[in-house]
Amino acid sequence: MEYILKTEKLTKIYGGVKAVNEVSMSVRKGDIYGFIGKNGAGKTTFMKMISGLAAPTAGSMELFGKSDLEQARKRIGTLIENPGVYPNMTAEENLEIVRRNLGIPERAATREMLEFVGLDSAGKKKVKNFSMGMKQRLGLAVSLIRNPDFLVLDEPINGLDPAGIKEVRELLLKLNREKQITILISSHILGELSKVATRYGIIRDGVLMEEFGAKELEERCRKCQKITVNDVGLAASILEKKLSISHYDVLEGNVLRIFERIENAAQINRDLITGGVEITESCLSGLDLEGYFMDLLENGGSRNV
Repeated sequence: MEYILKTEKLTKIYGGVKAVNEVSMSVRKGDIYGFIGKNGAGKTTFMKMISGLAAPTAGSMELFGKSDLEQARKRIGTLIENPGVYPNMTAEENLEIVRRNLGIPERAATREMLEFVGLDSAGKKKVKNFSMGMKQRLGLAVSLIRNPDFLVLDEPINGLDPAGIKEVRELLLKLNREKQITILISSHILGELSKVATRYGIIRDGVLMEEFGAKELEERCRKCQKITVNDVGLAASILEKKLSISHYDVLEGNVLRIFERIENAAQINRDLITGGVEITESCLSGLDLEGYFMDLLENGGSRNV
């Protein structure tokens, strides 16, 4: 397996507070890695360290399998916080400045990139008059003009209307599929993120809670029987030994989620009670993707027994 990014206990401390706390993340070649967390969870700080905009307090990282970060970062394109563009210039003028600063000799690169992101018809329109979607596409063009192998995008669809979100989503998929660009992307719009991401990482209070793939996420979001009990260990023993149920997990608050034989929910409840388990709540449940993400962010995720 080829990794574009690997971090080992990467940490950033501001004023005695660990904004990023020993994060060990792996982004594989070809991934669209969805980075999920609330405001202040540490997403932007982490991305700044990857991009060289902030220095880690502790920990290490590799880019493209190498620890020579200065050279490796030349293969990265970033869009963190607001796009750094000149509002009184056109899209083409902005890109021309970036092209020359990067030492890219081919002037055609500017026109090609404008066409790729769908801004070739913007003409003499000033950036200050762009829609949010157009500004984000220009920001992506800036990050793409030197043909990076890895894109780091912090909330690229934040503040966009549905049409703008769709435009950016389609562009990201195009970059990943046609140019084989690996992407690390954060977003608050979790339903949209699930339409493009192949892998996810959940960060909470600076700590990377877990990483999982898109197929695993689909599996976790299927319908289940949700039971609150007084004794998780006893309940787990009955499920496994008496009922031969192995597909379940446990949340904080002594809540079990059972993912098989849910059509026999009443029988499961009876067998648990007969075995000495007290049940305070039992219901059928099925989270959508956004609901599942929010459950992870609020409750700290699930753990297997």
